[in-house]
Amino acid sequence: LQLVESGGGLVQSGGSLRLSCEASGDTLEYHSVGWFRQTPGKEHEGVSCISASGGNTNYADSVKGRFTISSDNAKNTWYLQMSGLKPDDTAVYYCAVATEVRRPQLPYEYEYWGRGTQVTVSS
Repeated sequence: LQLVESGGGLVQSGGSLRLSCEASGDTLEYHSVGWFRQTPGKEHEGVSCISASGGNTNYADSVKGRFTISSDNAKNTWYLQMSGLKPDDTAVYYCAVATEVRRPQLPYEYEYWGRGTQVTVSS
């Protein structure tokens, strides 16, 4: 399974971006897809996740009300709509897939990762 993120870029504070994560390769049964972000010298921070059915979503407190996660299973693609962006949202954003842990909470519980896409929010 390969994951490729896209949609990152430079945006002004208050702006919006939509990140995409497209899966290709072997089809796997998975439990959850998560979006994480990382800044230099820091650990991966969980941003949002969605269950395989799409019925359950979770968000970090820092992004609640501003970010929305969604999926298009027919296209094997997941999205992270980000609005009201702040400079603190600047990071490399990664999508990841968990196939073993039913309700993953931590980065190490996700087995497959993309290479990330840079999001930079200017003040």
